[in-house]
Amino acid sequence: MRVAEQLNLALHELLKSDPSVHLLGEDLSDPYGGAFKITKGLSTAFGDRVRSTPLSESAIVGVGAGLALAGDKAIVEIMFADFVTLAFDQLVNFAAKSTTMYGRRVPMPLVVRCPSGGGRGYGPTHSQSPQKHLIGVPGLGVHELSPFHDPGVLLTHLLSTGEPSVLFEDKILYTRQAFENGVVDDLFRFELLGERPGWARVFLPEVGAPDCVLVTPGGMAHRAVSAMRELLLNDEVACELLVPATLYPLALEEAVLERLSAAGHVCVADDGSEGGTWSAEVARRLYGPLWPTLRRPIGLVNAADSILPTALHLEREIMVQDSTIRSAVLGALS
Repeated sequence: MRVAEQLNLALHELLKSDPSVHLLGEDLSDPYGGAFKITKGLSTAFGDRVRSTPLSESAIVGVGAGLALAGDKAIVEIMFADFVTLAFDQLVNFAAKSTTMYGRRVPMPLVVRCPSGGGRGYGPTHSQSPQKHLIGVPGLGVHELSPFHDPGVLLTHLLSTGEPSVLFEDKILYTRQAFENGVVDDLFRFELLGERPGWARVFLPEVGAPDCVLVTPGGMAHRAVSAMRELLLNDEVACELLVPATLYPLALEEAVLERLSAAGHVCVADDGSEGGTWSAEVARRLYGPLWPTLRRPIGLVNAADSILPTALHLEREIMVQDSTIRSAVLGALS
């Protein structure tokens, strides 16, 4: 099943099981079903709990936050993650603060879904990965869809926390197959570490300490696996991959630290442009607990310090590719 289909099914199940859940966003209703067809069939099945809205990201998020504050649950879709900046005030100054600024804890079950990333030729204003701009906001969870984590489990968890969350969903990932039953391909397997949704670990069976552990968000998982495959078959470098469902606040569970401590090298990669990135925040968090075992500095891989052009061949030069990850690992280990 493709990740887009898996997410659509998860939304169906969530709306069916919980009548307090509302879904809001631009062009969500049938027959269009959203720009990426994630909401196809939902308005037909659940009526006015699934509403297409005017083109105002600030208004959509504000209404969703109001529903959550009043006791319901809201999932808001921003058509392209670039436009989440238009809702920054509602997210940061209203939703994130509302859980604590009334003198008592107030639940705010709100999830803002953001299709993100390049690779489809949509141009500079429809292709960004703006995760870094929301990292570190008190009371705001930042998460990312992956091909390993069940989106139904993830969405249910996010709504249960009582805090607002932003869920980034890579647009290329929508078209990929979700990994199931612990199998990635003929070489790699995966498992989930810690309490769900937790971390996913991609590994080579019967291999002990890896030469390198990669840490990436879910949207980069397929590129990371491709790089790992090339590193193994062409360079005899054995890697593992760790993918968190939650980008912030980052939970460094004991099982995760054990795998990182065993590695010859740690490399963190994300699709954000250079400067103030999620990968830099992860490296900062890792240096303390890993300092006794680190053999070399933690590697960072980011997109170039540039907007994303529309032309696909130029877009590939800006984005992080599997070849970029491979070169970074080989450079560190040489």
